[in-house]
Amino acid sequence: MSTMHEASAASPQPGASPLPGPAEDDGHAHGSVPVLALAALGVVFGDIGTSPLYSLQTVFSIEHNTVAATRDDVFGVISMVFWSLMIIVTYKYVSLVMRADNDGEGGILSLVALLQRKLTDRKRFAAIAMMLGIIGASLFYGDSVITPAISVMSAIEGLQVVNEGFASLVLPLSIAILTGLFAVQRYGTAAVGRFFGPIMGLWFLTLAALGVPWILQNPEILGALLPTHALTFAIRTPWVAFIALGAVVLCITGTEALYADMGHFGRRPIGLAWMLFVFPALTLNYLGQGAMILLHPDYVDSPFFRSAPEWARIPLVVLATTATIIASQAVISGAYSVSRQANRLGLLPRLNIKHTSKEEGGQIYIGKINWVLFVGVVALIGIFQSSKALASAYGLAVTGTLLLESFLFLALAMWVWRVATWKVVAYVITVSILEVTFFAGNLAKVLHGGWLPLVIATAVITLMLTWRTGNAEIKVQRARIEGPLDQFIEEVHGRHVQRVPGLAVFPHPDAETCPLALRQNLEFNHVLHENIAIVSVINENVPHIRHVDRASVHDLGYGDDGIMHVSYRVGFNDSQDVPKALLWAQGKSLEIDLDPDEAHYFLSSLRLKPANVPSLRTWRKSLFLWLANGAADRTTVFHLPPERTVVMGGELNV
Repeated sequence: MSTMHEASAASPQPGASPLPGPAEDDGHAHGSVPVLALAALGVVFGDIGTSPLYSLQTVFSIEHNTVAATRDDVFGVISMVFWSLMIIVTYKYVSLVMRADNDGEGGILSLVALLQRKLTDRKRFAAIAMMLGIIGASLFYGDSVITPAISVMSAIEGLQVVNEGFASLVLPLSIAILTGLFAVQRYGTAAVGRFFGPIMGLWFLTLAALGVPWILQNPEILGALLPTHALTFAIRTPWVAFIALGAVVLCITGTEALYADMGHFGRRPIGLAWMLFVFPALTLNYLGQGAMILLHPDYVDSPFFRSAPEWARIPLVVLATTATIIASQAVISGAYSVSRQANRLGLLPRLNIKHTSKEEGGQIYIGKINWVLFVGVVALIGIFQSSKALASAYGLAVTGTLLLESFLFLALAMWVWRVATWKVVAYVITVSILEVTFFAGNLAKVLHGGWLPLVIATAVITLMLTWRTGNAEIKVQRARIEGPLDQFIEEVHGRHVQRVPGLAVFPHPDAETCPLALRQNLEFNHVLHENIAIVSVINENVPHIRHVDRASVHDLGYGDDGIMHVSYRVGFNDSQDVPKALLWAQGKSLEIDLDPDEAHYFLSSLRLKPANVPSLRTWRKSLFLWLANGAADRTTVFHLPPERTVVMGGELNV
């Protein structure tokens, strides 16, 4: 959900506070602020905007009927909802965290990359930050599986309010809609995406319209805006309030999307859309549901749909289903972006990434991620059967991500921005304590479904750490097999190797060791091409590198031999296009004509075989080999023409 931008956003200077004013840069998004704000309604606020479908229903249907539809409990819950939105979304994200941009980009892995770049003198913390980033990304995958399932099911369940006989249609309709959604991912969302904003605009207007009549019927509910009701609720019945808070967190699901999508729309449009449109609409709807529950306590079974007049319920189900499809699309696209960032940070093997838009670099499709998510979503629907049952599994992933991003943000504020200690303390008191309470409230639901995101996160963490550890071991052993490049050049000189016309390009990680394909080509064919370019794609810990700064050419001291090295620097949202690397390097070399259309490409292949390696246990070794064998074809990843690409290499025991 990130797109390609090339300038760098300003960050607070040492001693400055992250509190005042809007950031000087808006994430480099293209377009007017109102247009971007409208577009953000569809992508950024889809998840949090559909939370009214199930949030209060879950609060008041908690097992053992802990929270009652009484005046005190309703006022306490609505107050909790309002102030959770105010503190977590408005104060934390819109006012503070969205100032922590990494070249205009946001999201937990982007924040980790920013910290690693800024805190080069704190190696231990950089390692801790990476681990926290891995955990956060893993929790996001859990969210990416749960969100489509709970959102679409909660919308379709509105049919039961219209007619109880429609209950049998909920599961098959939910699965059919989600199957269609995942099936069209490969075609991209560019055509549909332009309609997301207006549809979600209609959705938020509908939310407000549903709430206002009930507020007018029972205006005393406006008193719930006072924080004293939440505090009184917590003091009067602390255990009930604690349990309720574990469900109230559902009203802020999708909050992290404000930060993650900052590079796509910019900080100011997102903040504008929230303050002027989304926040008021959500507030009016939650107040309206609260007012209705006070008048009709029996409506707690489905407060959202019962807040609509009977004639409007079928159209409302259709609109709600459309809104939840949009919310699901946003989180699926987010999973693609997180996967690409994780790949560039060395946490996942090579992925076959398809760009579905020529204008927006952030619109991508990753087939393997798509179908893994689909299988997970369908499995959840089959296991949990209802959105109410799924709600117990939802909060842990959300609250875990909130806590991790707060910790990383505080590290940035203290060690990079060097903000005053009292401001850090104020943040901890107002935000972190609330988030810890949210997290603790959801830990109580581990046995009732909260185990699900933990299982998903554990599986993803295991995959990432196994790949990272095994890949580091392979790099060491591979370098030993490849041997130094300068030593290879000396051997070439000593043997007076015959040179043949043409340009041979060898994608290779560095200029220190000799590409296996280059060594194998000499050993088997006893010739070398007249011109040789070793191209290293260097992944930087930033979202984007400007085109003019990406390619640089070095002769390695062997210019007379026609051997050059091209460094191609890319950010984790840029394409690893080797022919384009040659294109951008043209004119920077006086020795070689780096024409990508005339080049022949040689990929180094290293076949892995099991062996005893102390760094990995047997089962993790098998997992690593499975991941390595499933890595995307580098011909596709590097955008190489298959008809001019040769694969050569050797074998390595791992």
